[in-house]
Amino acid sequence: MMDMAMTVNDTELRIKGIEALNRDLGPVLALRFLSLLHREPTDYVDVSRRLYAGQSIDDIFDRAEKQWRG
Repeated sequence: MMDMAMTVNDTELRIKGIEALNRDLGPVLALRFLSLLHREPTDYVDVSRRLYAGQSIDDIFDRAEKQWRG
C-alpha cells in the first residue's frame, strides 16, 4: 500500500476514492456524501477524535503499518 501512496497522482486518487464510495455506499449515497463535503465545513480534528476514540497510539500505528504492507 505504501508504494501505491507514493505513485498515485491526485486525479487517480480522486477516481479511486469515488470508486470506493460507489462500491461501499452505492451511487446515491456516494453522491449525497460528496455533496455534504462541499456544503458544510468539516472539523477534521473532531472527525479524528471520533475515529480514533478508545484506541492507543500503538493500536493506530499497528493498523497503519498493516495497511502499508498490504
